[in-house]
Amino acid sequence: MKKLMNEPVNYVDEVLDGMQLAHPRIFKVDGATGRVLRKPVLEPGRVGVVSGGGFGHLPMFAGYVGDGLLDACAVGDVFASPDMNPMLEAIRLADGGKGVLCIVGNYGGDKMNFAMACEFAEMEDIAVRQVLVTDDVASAPADQMNKRRGVAGMVYVMKIAGAAAAAGHDLAEVTSLAQRAADNCRSVGVALASCIVPQSGRPTFEIADDEIEIGMGIHGEPGVWRGKAKPADALAEELLTHLTGDLSLASGDRVSLLVNGLGATPVEELYILHRAARKILSEQGIDVAIARVGNYATSMEMAGASITLMKLDQQLETLLAAPATNPFWSV
Repeated sequence: MKKLMNEPVNYVDEVLDGMQLAHPRIFKVDGATGRVLRKPVLEPGRVGVVSGGGFGHLPMFAGYVGDGLLDACAVGDVFASPDMNPMLEAIRLADGGKGVLCIVGNYGGDKMNFAMACEFAEMEDIAVRQVLVTDDVASAPADQMNKRRGVAGMVYVMKIAGAAAAAGHDLAEVTSLAQRAADNCRSVGVALASCIVPQSGRPTFEIADDEIEIGMGIHGEPGVWRGKAKPADALAEELLTHLTGDLSLASGDRVSLLVNGLGATPVEELYILHRAARKILSEQGIDVAIARVGNYATSMEMAGASITLMKLDQQLETLLAAPATNPFWSV
């Protein structure tokens, strides 16, 4: 294992410290646990937006703290949910008197700990709501949406919720808009090679040099298909087939397209995948109103990529284009 790190046990805390030092106007480490990343200045009088999850997916989760995005984020160890305490601290810090929305990925630990944190917050008279993100089409069939994992679609939900809160919407409306964003997102990924979790020192899974796996989860969960590597155009076509049908897209629909790197894939290759995806969508009469290409939801240094589509309406498109100040998602 070759990594630019010191002791594995200090990996997360040293990354958070580095983020704060690099971007002091955007990030501040806070909380008794030292595992909350928040905005340095939190505005009272509007809805707070928080999230949380295991580390190793930067920019997701904590990297999306910023104006027009998250107010605070609870941070766990690599690929491990934060416990209830930093989640509750994040809610308290984000509370400006108008309630707090928690954006939660569909993972057992995240759901359980956010549920407990919200119960304690309510006992402190903080109004809280949750939106569960389930965008990974490979992890369960359409009739079992509640079993699907939350992956890169969470980035869209964070952006929509943050923009809605910044626009002054109340908690019910921010929650409704975030839920609409979640309902209109679908993602699917492909892994080319595994990552190495610092504290384990070995690959999360094994895959042959000439193989790929479609539907691999961002923690190394099994995919839906493993076989020989394909050219980028053929791969884009197969990935989009999983998305467009599940979203019931039709000619004339408008979408946002996110081509996301999992950590080790060169951005050049992401643009090749993006080029192929745009051609396919254009041939289907689907208009890409907003496109993003880069590393938005990673899995340490896993090689591979994911594609996310969010079906847009006028309000979602406006919120997606609203101002945001952040090193990883800026408008």
